[in-house]
Amino acid sequence: MPLKVAVQMDHISSINIAGDSAFALMLEAQARGHALYHYTPDRLAMIGDDVFCALEPVTVRDEKGSHFTLGERERFNMAEMDVVLMRQDPPFDLAYIAATHILQKIHPQTLVVNDPVEVRNAPEKLFVTEFADLMPPTLITRDKAEIDLFRAEYGDIVMKPLFGHGGAAVFRITADDLNYGSLYDFFAATFREPWVIQQFLPNVKHGDKRILLVDGEFAGAVNRVPAKGDLRSNMVRGGAPTDSELTDRERHICERLGPSLREKGLILVGIDVIDGWLTEINVTAPTGIRAIRNLGGPDVAARVWDVLEAKARR
Repeated sequence: MPLKVAVQMDHISSINIAGDSAFALMLEAQARGHALYHYTPDRLAMIGDDVFCALEPVTVRDEKGSHFTLGERERFNMAEMDVVLMRQDPPFDLAYIAATHILQKIHPQTLVVNDPVEVRNAPEKLFVTEFADLMPPTLITRDKAEIDLFRAEYGDIVMKPLFGHGGAAVFRITADDLNYGSLYDFFAATFREPWVIQQFLPNVKHGDKRILLVDGEFAGAVNRVPAKGDLRSNMVRGGAPTDSELTDRERHICERLGPSLREKGLILVGIDVIDGWLTEINVTAPTGIRAIRNLGGPDVAARVWDVLEAKARR
């Protein structure tokens, strides 16, 4: 039986279909005969326990420059949808948090992916600290005295904003870096929240592995190798995707995380692993589906829809 699927995303005209995981999920849903609707999060409206939104029927094509057609907008009670994919990109800010509060009104009668309450309670650089033994040494703070102590112990460190995304504002600071004071002042003036301070892992030059889990099970992986002269491996920052097999350590990490992800209703999750160390658990709009498939890996989108169809019909 076809499902009604609403996709909450940045406007479909703005996406890069070559690497967009939401687009991959839409292509698979359409191929299975599901009815697709498109909307941006600013259209959500809540009256009491009812959630309304102006949706556009959408058809998608894997054709650069001609990848979508939108129909006429129509106001729906979102409870009429079977599935809502919450796929707009971060930042994980107050607008994002407000959307989770609104969408929790219709979940789980309408299956919201990922569970909006658990997304709100699992910021990507904080949720990961529940598995501290799998991580490199990590400090969460904006207090300079604490950072000084951490830096004195570990030497080379990485500083990044707690709610950053896409590799923005990620800095390596060496033990004798004269820019440390200025960088601290920049962070203090720019970011009100605490920051993430981690021991620098030099083997990041060999890649930062993105591993996708679907309903708590390993579904596919891609290794992202930083561009020459850059610390960051994010593909939007020039990181080069290469195919990858899991190590025993990485399989252990997946097995440790799986039960918690299933319990929280976090169906599609992307974890980042550098040299066997877990650095992030991405639950908002994890990417990597198309890169994995393009490199000859498994069809993660099909795996996701197998799970969503079973859950929605239950």
